[in-house]
Amino acid sequence: MITVDDLRGIGLFVGLTDIQLGELIEGGFELRIEPGVDLFHEGEPADFWWVLVDGAIALHRRIGREDTVMGKMDVPGRWAGGFRAWDEHGVYLASGRGVEEGRVLRVPAAVLRERVDDWFPLGGHLIKGVYGTARAIESTARQRDALITLGTLAAGLAHEINNPAAAASRSVSALESACATLLSALQRLAVGEISAAQFSELDSLRLELGGAAAVDPVDLADQENVISDWLDRQGIAEDWLIAPPLAAAGATVEWLSRAASVLGDATEPGLLWVASTLSTATLLGEVKESTRRITELVAAVRSYSQMDRGSIQTIDITEGIESTLVMLGHKLRGGIEIIRAYGDLPRIEAYPGELNQVWTNLIDNAVDAMDGTGTLRITTRTDGDRIVVEFTDTGPGMPPEVAARAFEPFYTTKDVGKGTGLGLDIAQRIITEHHGGTITITSHPGQTTLQIRLPHHPIPAT
Repeated sequence: MITVDDLRGIGLFVGLTDIQLGELIEGGFELRIEPGVDLFHEGEPADFWWVLVDGAIALHRRIGREDTVMGKMDVPGRWAGGFRAWDEHGVYLASGRGVEEGRVLRVPAAVLRERVDDWFPLGGHLIKGVYGTARAIESTARQRDALITLGTLAAGLAHEINNPAAAASRSVSALESACATLLSALQRLAVGEISAAQFSELDSLRLELGGAAAVDPVDLADQENVISDWLDRQGIAEDWLIAPPLAAAGATVEWLSRAASVLGDATEPGLLWVASTLSTATLLGEVKESTRRITELVAAVRSYSQMDRGSIQTIDITEGIESTLVMLGHKLRGGIEIIRAYGDLPRIEAYPGELNQVWTNLIDNAVDAMDGTGTLRITTRTDGDRIVVEFTDTGPGMPPEVAARAFEPFYTTKDVGKGTGLGLDIAQRIITEHHGGTITITSHPGQTTLQIRLPHHPIPAT
């Protein structure tokens, strides 16, 4: 049984009276340290304060699928845990495993709080304030970064949608005018009393027009001028309505002559009708393409946000990466080249929303590292029972001291307000703890690669 004499010579307790030491012992428990036996586990609520009396305890954390020793408690008075005395969300930052036989004093966090409040009221208030302030600052900063990121993504998405939406609006407006012209031309043909046979021949001539072989703007403008000149010679006044669509459809002077021979006095309304039908078809095609693009963007957002999915799903990794590229499309224009080297991947079980957040962070980091100019290569492949995803950028690379700290909590090289608000430490936690995978950095000047290895089925860290 631990006694006051056992604690009196420990530096941690200098300044405490024998009565106070007795109260601490009375409120706690003695536990024996056995080599190889865990006393507490990483991530569990830190409900106890562990003080080493003698022996040794190794502190280890799970990184990927390996246990890594982070430090050792081998000097009497070294302590761990107890965070819930002042922080209701406090958890053990590492697991404690016995190395040498000995003893620890295990004090419940509630008892520790009471003793400190009784013995050092000011110290207790200060500790509580430090915990509360640190957590509040962290939470506020994370929320602010997340809101900034959401606003940036929303602005980029609005820009992406605005282009096809504006194109569809312009096309619909022009379509209204084209339809009015088409109906007017039909009315003029009816008044001109062309025969059914003439109209049938005109329609056959219309069907011959399948689009110009040359799409060069200069060549197209030259052809419009040729057609306008021919129309002028025929005394046709509305050449500005007729020439552009006929030129774009590949009409020639020879075709115009054949149409004129069929139509006779009704040449002008007949050509106007052909031009209007061609314009209508073109504008309908533009509306169709614009609305298709909007539909694709909405589908990409839906896939990215996982609005219609539960937590764990059987997913296509490539689909998630592609939807993320769409969301970040506004950042990938200009000098950024995307090279896709996708392998034939099996579908895997994962948390799709979380993985999309990781892809967002890694792509955003790569674009920032390249300062808007460079090449981002995205590679996927299988390696045994693992899926491998690599993001390689042509930026300046990370200095060794930065790469060594890249996965540390709160570590960043970006200015306030920059980035996605999702640090590499959280990305690592998503990959390692939620999916049982690994994430590593390989960097040298001109090339930085972030590699993620995922199992086919998530193996959460324990």
